Amino acid sequence: MKQRLIEPELLDSLPHDDHGAVQSRADLLKVNWIMGNHAWMLRMLKNERKPGERICELGAGDGALSSKIIANGLCGPNDLHAVDLAPAPPDWPAGASWQRGDLLAAALPECEILIANLFLHHFSPEQLAALGQRIPASTRLILTADPARYRVHQITGGFVARLLRMHFVTRYDMRVSIRAGFRGDELPRSLGLQPPWHWRGWCTMFGANRVVMRR
Repeated sequence: MKQRLIEPELLDSLPHDDHGAVQSRADLLKVNWIMGNHAWMLRMLKNERKPGERICELGAGDGALSSKIIANGLCGPNDLHAVDLAPAPPDWPAGASWQRGDLLAAALPECEILIANLFLHHFSPEQLAALGQRIPASTRLILTADPARYRVHQITGGFVARLLRMHFVTRYDMRVSIRAGFRGDELPRSLGLQPPWHWRGWCTMFGANRVVMRR
């Protein structure tokens, strides 16, 4: 899988309250636990965030990661922002901001730290380049975790999904997501980041492509 292949995912086409969508979002919590993405993001924020800095999560989904950020005392609700096409979840923390809409159609919230988990692989190279142009001038740090585009993760991911009896939507979307994933530093290059930005990207044994981008 040398080239990215971007195809529609089933979850994106289902109503928010569809049974398959609800089950798939529950499965994604298991996937994130296995991949260690949430734990890694929390560790990075604990080490990197300075007092008063604002955090914005792109593609916040069910709000699980952002809620953990507040629950772990890594920032207060007033310093947390989220952007997603879906409405804010019922348990979204009071005082935190939720911007509903297409992130390519509206200005991103001003923040010092941008995070995105299992989200940016949905975008084409052209869309990623457009997103890179919209990164707020105040942003100094970007943390991302997406699927790593390797065949071995297709095989192991499929085995784990069947073992844990994940929903068909989850199993289908997992294959699509891996084919659309990244290797190494493909993501920051697709975003068109230029100096003074610098970055480090790597793939984990559990199938995550993680990138730390700094300005």
